[in-house]
Amino acid sequence: MRIGILNWSARLAGGVEHYLATLLPGLRAAGHEVAFLSEVAAPSDREPIPLPGGTPAWCVEELGVARAFEGLRAWKPSVLYAHAIREPALEGRLLDVAPSVWFAHQYHGTCVSGTKTFSFPAARPCAREFGLACLAHFYPRRCGGLDPATMVADYRRQAKRLELLRRYRMIVTHSEHMRTEYLKHGVTQDRVRRIPFLLRPPSAPRGHVRAAGKLAEILFVGRMERLKGGAVLLRALPSVCAALSRPVRVTLVGEGRERGDWERVAARVQEETSGLEICFAGWAAPEEVDRHYSASDRLVMPSLWPEPFGLSGPEAGRYGVPAAAFAVGGIGEWLKDGVNGCVAPGDPPTVEGLARAVVRCLADTAFHEKLQAGARAEAARHTPERHIPALLEIL
Repeated sequence: MRIGILNWSARLAGGVEHYLATLLPGLRAAGHEVAFLSEVAAPSDREPIPLPGGTPAWCVEELGVARAFEGLRAWKPSVLYAHAIREPALEGRLLDVAPSVWFAHQYHGTCVSGTKTFSFPAARPCAREFGLACLAHFYPRRCGGLDPATMVADYRRQAKRLELLRRYRMIVTHSEHMRTEYLKHGVTQDRVRRIPFLLRPPSAPRGHVRAAGKLAEILFVGRMERLKGGAVLLRALPSVCAALSRPVRVTLVGEGRERGDWERVAARVQEETSGLEICFAGWAAPEEVDRHYSASDRLVMPSLWPEPFGLSGPEAGRYGVPAAAFAVGGIGEWLKDGVNGCVAPGDPPTVEGLARAVVRCLADTAFHEKLQAGARAEAARHTPERHIPALLEIL
């Protein structure tokens, strides 16, 4: 089979691209030919997605639409496997090239802003079906920006994306939450399939359990954007430190528009809280992220929006690192309270609820050891041996 992979970026920009970096050699090892088409070569400060030797690749930004399409058509793909395509007009043309399968990593075509979150009066998940009525909620519930032109343009873009999704032969998703989202938007049951996700192999030594009374290492990994909840985590730390009665070190890995604001909150919280150290580590390559996972006791995912899956949780689980998170989106499908981590109520998410979840996981060494074992067991479900055969059956 000749499988053409489609994505917006040719570089390791985020979770989708790291998934592709693991998938491509797996498909080749399974005996299939692969090719890769991207919209852009950005962001320039990230490494290119490593392609197996001899993989044909075309970038629309570098070659132009005509030459990129000419190359893809000449390669004669059996099927196209599409991911985060940003331009609907380009996506529509790609659907004419070969039978296509879409991987729903995000709320593509089902939300004006793509966040599926009401932000006012408090952040909480939105379960509405996408449609014209969303425009009436956009300003009062602060779903996105305040520019009416942007609102209308985003609505039209998402409406076009939803229309295009109905042309795919199959939609693949990594959570029942996302499968239900597309069923709600008119995609028939036989065309939406949930399959096990694919985690990249660990690249650092396994983590360990620290003795009670020692330093507690807490980790955040993700984009530093408002709905990722970093400010909520920082405001929860005084309660965490008071309840644990031992030193706490928090490391935040990532970059984003909110970093400056989070650093200001962190400075104030650290100054007011005895025994607390907060470190901003910046963006990190996968190997560096793995070292952070391996050195941590607890991953905290304070996302306020309904994460389609929540990749960093199972990634941390490869190192026996349990997670604390709000019960939003697809997180509850891999995070089981008292099994591989601790869950805080997510509708609405609160500082107090998150603090209690973090403390529960770290207050008792025996309980933490149990959660470590559960985290490893959950991560073991997301392997190439399970993902690739399920995907190939669909392709």
